[in-house]
Amino acid sequence: MDSKIQKNVIGRIVNGIPDTLREYEKSEIEIEGEKYPIIIKNKNGIVEGLLIEMNDEELKNIDEYEGNEYKRIKVILKSGIIAWVYIKNKKPAIIGELKKLFNIF
Repeated sequence: MDSKIQKNVIGRIVNGIPDTLREYEKSEIEIEGEKYPIIIKNKNGIVEGLLIEMNDEELKNIDEYEGNEYKRIKVILKSGIIAWVYIKNKKPAIIGELKKLFNIF
């Protein structure tokens, strides 16, 4: 997340500690004709990134920013730290809205 988005979504610029996520790789997702980064499962994959510390309110803001196309999950990083990452939400937003509308599930 670039610094301009960090400032708008989180309210501050965050610095991180380098860490590695195994069994995932970088990819892209298309949302309304625009391409965005995402990680996907790959048993041979490695994603280098930054571990950042956030409070619950900041996490909530990021969840809202990421929208229904992404889903937050817990992973274990190479360092052994448990962290949140965002992956593709396999249930499209329209399905979730239909479930609410028709009280399905």
